[in-house]
Amino acid sequence: MSKIRNAFENGKAFIPFITCGDPDLGTTKACVLEMVRAGASLIELGIPFSDPTAEGPVIQEANERALRGGVTTDRIFGMVRELRGQTQIPMVFMTYANVLFSYGADRFLSTCAEIGIDGIILPDLPYEEKDEFQDICRKYGIDLISLIAPTSEQRIAMIAREAEGFLYIVSSLGVTGTRSEITTDLASIVRVVRENTKIPCAIGFGISTPEQAHKMAGFADGAIVGSAIVRLIHESGDAAPEKVYEYVKSMVEAV
Repeated sequence: MSKIRNAFENGKAFIPFITCGDPDLGTTKACVLEMVRAGASLIELGIPFSDPTAEGPVIQEANERALRGGVTTDRIFGMVRELRGQTQIPMVFMTYANVLFSYGADRFLSTCAEIGIDGIILPDLPYEEKDEFQDICRKYGIDLISLIAPTSEQRIAMIAREAEGFLYIVSSLGVTGTRSEITTDLASIVRVVRENTKIPCAIGFGISTPEQAHKMAGFADGAIVGSAIVRLIHESGDAAPEKVYEYVKSMVEAV
C-alpha cells in the first residue's frame, strides 16, 4: 500500500502546499516541520518553474522569487534528504513536466525514490499523455497523482479508475488562488469518483479559510491549501514558521 494512503487513515486529511525556496530553503524546511507539528497529513512541495501555468499570481510570484534566489532541483532534493532525517510524513512534489524532461525523468524519479518522496503531481500533464511518465513512476514506486477538474465531465470515471495515491479534485475553473466562494457541484464529482475507485480524494484550489476547509472535507477525504500559505510566508518574514504552525493547526482542526 502506498504511504500516501496513510495520510487518510485517521479521518479527514489536511494537505498544505509550499513553494520550495521562497524566500529560501532554510525557511521552507522550518515551515514544513511546523506543518508536521501542527498535524498536517501530507505535504505538497512545489518545485519552482519559470512558467507555472496552473498557478495564480501568489504562487507565480513565489516561483519567480525562489528562482531568482538560486533554488535548484538538486538543492530541493538535498532539503528533502534533511527533512527525512526528522519526519516520515508522506510528501509529494508538485511541479511541471518540463522540470522532469530537463532533469531527465528517470534520474529525477529515481532520486525521488531515494530521498523518500511518495508521489508527484504534474498539473500540465494531460491524462491522455500520462504514459509518458507512468512506467517510470511505477518502476521507482512513485505515485503519479491525477487531477480531476470541473471540466473533466465524462472523463471523471476513467481518471478515477486508474488513480494512484490520491485524487486531486480541482474545486474551480482557472488557476490557483484564494476564492471568496466555491460554487462547483463538487458533491456530484466526488460521487462519481467514489463509484469508480477506493483511492481517497482531496479538494484543492481556492480554499483559504477554516470554514471552506471544513466544507470541502465534508464532500471529500481532505482539503488542500496552497496560495494562502505561500502568501502568509511571504508576508511574515522571520516569523513565517510560527505563523504557518498557527494557520495549519487551525485548518487541521477545521477538517
